[in-house]
Amino acid sequence: MALISQLFGDEIYDPFLSMVNKCPVLNTPTDWKETPEAHVFISDLPGLNKKEVNVEVDDERVLKIYGERKEEKDDKNVKWHRVERCRGEFRRSFRLPENVKTDGIKASMEDGVLVVTVPKQEVKKPEKKMIEIEEIKG
Repeated sequence: MALISQLFGDEIYDPFLSMVNKCPVLNTPTDWKETPEAHVFISDLPGLNKKEVNVEVDDERVLKIYGERKEEKDDKNVKWHRVERCRGEFRRSFRLPENVKTDGIKASMEDGVLVVTVPKQEVKKPEKKMIEIEEIKG
């Protein structure tokens, strides 16, 4: 333990925190809830504004939330003692169910919280059609 204290100072080394900061999924926590009217995705993106975040959906009903947390430009006289906030690109993808209306998706962002609302629609159930079986003669 003394060696860890020498290497990392008085604070205890947290390998989980280190993993979270390097993982683009864990550093963009997102909740997905379903209401009677919509699927709602809520992503915590502290320090970012809407110009730094992209939301798109493709033809295969995959919702993508991505962007980049830029590195801070430093003066050469600045000495960092600890860097825990994540930097770099992040990307989250969610396969949407069949009951979504992809042309009605809305997104809003306030105080670093992105809310994406995907409206639901009724899924038409396939109709059953009886096929008559013909008798083959001969």
